[in-house]
Amino acid sequence: MKFCDFKLLKKINNYYEGKIKFIKTWSRSSTILPKFVGLTIFVHNGKKHIPVYVSENMIGYKIGEFSHTKISPKHKK
Repeated sequence: MKFCDFKLLKKINNYYEGKIKFIKTWSRSSTILPKFVGLTIFVHNGKKHIPVYVSENMIGYKIGEFSHTKISPKHKK
């Protein structure tokens, strides 16, 4: 079942109307729709907002799949 948060859709519409400059969301479970293509959406990963540029290949996937929550550990030399 496809799900897209109503607040996110409202922000997308406000962006196209010129009311807001950028789109920030906490809804990682929202599905990417064709209306999102070409936009940069700032997705919260639990600590900070990560910019995600939406392309045509991402349609149908969840937004949270492109904003990673875990960072691989780096060892000291």
